[in-house]
Amino acid sequence: MTTAARLRTCLAAAALGLLAACGAREELPETPEPMGDFRLGYTVVVEENAELGPFTREAEPGLWRSELTQAIDRRLGRYEGDAYYHVAANVEMYVLALPGVPLLVSPKSALVLTVNVWDDATGTKINPEPKQITVFESFSGKTVIGSGLTQSREEQARNLAENAAAKIHEWMLENTAWFEAAERPAAEGGESGPGEVTLPPVFEVPAAPAN
Repeated sequence: MTTAARLRTCLAAAALGLLAACGAREELPETPEPMGDFRLGYTVVVEENAELGPFTREAEPGLWRSELTQAIDRRLGRYEGDAYYHVAANVEMYVLALPGVPLLVSPKSALVLTVNVWDDATGTKINPEPKQITVFESFSGKTVIGSGLTQSREEQARNLAENAAAKIHEWMLENTAWFEAAERPAAEGGESGPGEVTLPPVFEVPAAPAN
């Protein structure tokens, strides 16, 4: 099934109440769950090739880059390990729900993205295959009748970005072996930081698959 077809199927299920909804924005503890030697270096979001799903508002240029970067940094920036890793996300498709008839045809906001994690020290991607993540808007009093009626596109994108960041974090916690402490050469001249990065091709993110 293509990305577009899979998203449309999920949206149809959501409209029928078949998908479990998430809660409100999560309050993050100051100390996150252990994740080896991880420290966030750069967050790179590619949005230029995003497809528009059915019944959607169009996001302003830069909206996904801003919201996803902030959400990922908020969640993963709490780690203080000794090795820098970079997170690269490619927005494949989205739906920012339009106003519609409440409870009947109001679509649910949704986001599909592909994620890779890069090791700063080696300049290599550490996950064997790109991770595709699909998230839907969180359930709240403002979305139960359709977020297109009650939220701006910016609020919808922020909701989805928070849920996407949580899914990315969950995926990384399932693969903490990627971030096990290892001997690394000491940086010369003071505190170390992420290296100089030329985005292409180091942060190359695969484009959305063709329909």
